[in-house]
Amino acid sequence: SLYVLSRVRMSGGISASIATSRLRAEGMGSNDHAVSFLEQDYEALRQECLETGCLFQDPSFLAEPPSLGFKELAPFSAKTRDVEWMRPTLTDDPQFILGGATRTDICQGALGDCWLLAAIASLTLNERLLHRVVPHGQSFQEDYAGIFHFQFWQFGEWVDVVIDDRLPTKNGEIMFVHSAEGNEFWSALLEKAYAKLNGSYEALSGGSTTEGFEDFTGGVSEMYELRKAPRDLYRIIDKALDRGSLLGCSIDSVTFKKLVKGHAYSVTGLKKVDYQGQVERLIRVRNPWGQVEWTGAWSDNSPEWDELDPSEREDLHLKMEDGEFWMSFQEFLRQFSRLEICNLTADALSEDGLSHWNTIKFHGMWRRGSTAGGCRNHPNTFWINPQYKITLLEEDDDPEDEEVACSFLVALMQKDRRRYRKQGQDMHTIGFAIYEIPEENVHLKKDFFLTHSSCARSETFVNLREVSNRLRLPPGEYLIVPSTFESGQEADFVLRVFTEKQSETDSRCSGIRSGSGWKWLVIYREYDMDKSGSMSSYEMRLAVESAGFKLNNRLNQVLVARYAENEAIDFDNFICCLVKLEAMFSKYCTVS
Repeated sequence: SLYVLSRVRMSGGISASIATSRLRAEGMGSNDHAVSFLEQDYEALRQECLETGCLFQDPSFLAEPPSLGFKELAPFSAKTRDVEWMRPTLTDDPQFILGGATRTDICQGALGDCWLLAAIASLTLNERLLHRVVPHGQSFQEDYAGIFHFQFWQFGEWVDVVIDDRLPTKNGEIMFVHSAEGNEFWSALLEKAYAKLNGSYEALSGGSTTEGFEDFTGGVSEMYELRKAPRDLYRIIDKALDRGSLLGCSIDSVTFKKLVKGHAYSVTGLKKVDYQGQVERLIRVRNPWGQVEWTGAWSDNSPEWDELDPSEREDLHLKMEDGEFWMSFQEFLRQFSRLEICNLTADALSEDGLSHWNTIKFHGMWRRGSTAGGCRNHPNTFWINPQYKITLLEEDDDPEDEEVACSFLVALMQKDRRRYRKQGQDMHTIGFAIYEIPEENVHLKKDFFLTHSSCARSETFVNLREVSNRLRLPPGEYLIVPSTFESGQEADFVLRVFTEKQSETDSRCSGIRSGSGWKWLVIYREYDMDKSGSMSSYEMRLAVESAGFKLNNRLNQVLVARYAENEAIDFDNFICCLVKLEAMFSKYCTVS
């Protein structure tokens, strides 16, 4: 199954979409059943190396200049001159992880990927999440074969990435991420695996910490500027903590009372206490350094604690670790600049007591001339964008909220754009709009969008990998239309919808029912008699009849002329033909 999924992903188009959807439904792509990246099976390769006595040399990510980069790190550039690829075993007593994975294991090298380092450092604070990315049982001692593997979430599925342990060095020093301990190598090897996944080391230059958060957890991130925080932010944080989400905060401006500018903190708890006859909302923050704590109101030894009941005071202090401190929520909003929340999906949460989002995923594509309609600024083509229906069934059950509404989070992510940097491409500018669905259940056309306004949308179109927004709407049926800002721009994407309560979904963009699509794939394989990957006109006629369409000679000739390329019909054109036939037959039967 892993082999098949890799093969169909490479083939592209509708055929890939159908086969991939089938395998996902069977569990492929989960963390427990990760897809082998580039069809490389870690256990099989490792066993082969052990049997032959040869250390693994990765043929798909060579220890050669192109793996470093394409511009500043291009072959023959000044920064890559005299680079040697060396195995850790050339040092004394190499260790994979030494004394547990900690933030000091992550020191930046000559690459602008501090965003990735910050995400890795945060990952070390949660051992269970860390070992989803860094599988157990790897070492330089027991059954060492020069091969390691790591798992990353990529656009809706987990992939297992195999690497050899040859690391780029210059003057005897590791060029990129390394550990403060000279003989510890897990972080350097993790970075190499992530570089392989994205095409090269240089492809990792520049990014946001939330991108790393998501690729290490499969979660979805949202960011809040605390100067314009939503009125219900306290409730948002409370619910995020209940779900085991990762929360980070940082400060941009000048600080005081031992808060550190530009430093990343974690949010670890909330509490309401009775203080001087009023309810005081407190928030617990952690400095990952394990020291240097806030010294203002509600800090460890501040006088505010004397006003609380001794049992409550002791309970709040007992639950703190070194580097953790309390402060009032209002003070938090004044002192900190930004809050980032990485909401985890159900598969990342093992604690029974944690509630979680219900997650819906749609995989789609924008293609020039068919589904790349651009934003609402292009009224003639906006309607051809993919359309996805969601049904919000239950309103929130927050007793303090009088509004009848359903909370949900929409996240639109464009796929694989880092890999295109080598060709001079980068992120598209993307966003989405949401509409109330009218009674008629059809793919909405141009006239609808010309006469109806959206009821919600992404705050802005941005040229980031992902745009996400938290939204609240009354129960009902809605249509999400994801798009690039300009029309005609091509990309694959994954659209995720996270709802607090149950919801229903429907993809309205392809015109292909899942059952029909899978049946047609089976037919295509059966009648591609020479297994060439395309059909002759004779094979095409037999396949069309097998799909249930009886046509005369004239119609068969028209179809072959319309859908054949160089006298051959590939699978995507075969599917387009059947979609057209099904629509025509359906319309004829309705009229009749």
